[in-house]
This record gives sequence, C-alpha cells and structure tokens, in this order.
Amino acid sequence: MSSSAMYERMRANPKFQELVAKRGRFAWTLAFIVLTMFYGFVMTVAFSPASLGQPVSEGSRVTVGVVIELFMFIFFWVLTAVYVRRANTEFDALTQEIIRDAWKESK
Repeated sequence: MSSSAMYERMRANPKFQELVAKRGRFAWTLAFIVLTMFYGFVMTVAFSPASLGQPVSEGSRVTVGVVIELFMFIFFWVLTAVYVRRANTEFDALTQEIIRDAWKESK
C-alpha cells in the first residue's frame, strides 16, 4: 500500500477532522488573546503613554508599564506552556488514534 493512500485514509477519518478543528480553534483562541494584549499595550503606549509611566506606588521607581509588560511576558510563556501541554496530551493522543486506525485499515 502506498503512503499517499494511507494519508488519504487518515484525512478521511472523522477523528482527523476533529483534530484539525480542535487544534485550529485552540490556536486561534490563543492567537487572539496574545494579539489583543500585545496591540492593546501598543495602543496604550501610542495614545496614553502617561498612564503607563505612573509609578506603581508612591515613591516607587517601578512604573505601571513595566509591571504590565512583565506580566505579559510571563503570561505569554504560560500560554505557550498550556499549548505545549495540550498538544503533547490531547492532540498527540488523537494523532496516534488516527495513525492506528489508518494502519489497521491498511492490513
């Protein structure tokens, strides 16, 4: 059996469609969150820079902008870890099922 026939069987599997849909929705959700936060910060810098320059507390040298940017940096790493965890568990499990099903059908 040719590999292209096996790939076609894999693509025809309903689990493959489920995998593509779930992974796509999840990736777009994370992308929306990241882009909204990033461009929201950039727009704040552009239109209200003074609000980001305020100290977090009286006498502090740390500004609101630094705290927000640090939060975003950490949050984006967390989102990456969430994606990797889900990819390594749910998405990989579905992929293995699809491959197993295609392999069984080829015999």
